[in-house]
Amino acid sequence: MIPRSSEPTAAETSAWADVLVRRRLLHAAVPTPTGQWLVQDRPDGPVRVLLGPADVVALAATIQHRTRSTRSESR
Repeated sequence: MIPRSSEPTAAETSAWADVLVRRRLLHAAVPTPTGQWLVQDRPDGPVRVLLGPADVVALAATIQHRTRSTRSESR
């Protein structure tokens, strides 16, 4: 993975969180007033605290990588 040259913007982070939830790759992703994000994989799963926008984008990249790897293996 290529390292980022800048911190993700609030708009970029919100967009990634929205996509992950709409595509049902996460159950929930909610920003907090402190800049942290609360994420939940499944409705009955634990809530994780991500420290900031970079962690949300990193989670999106991990999910994307895992999804692409799974698709490649099933071909």
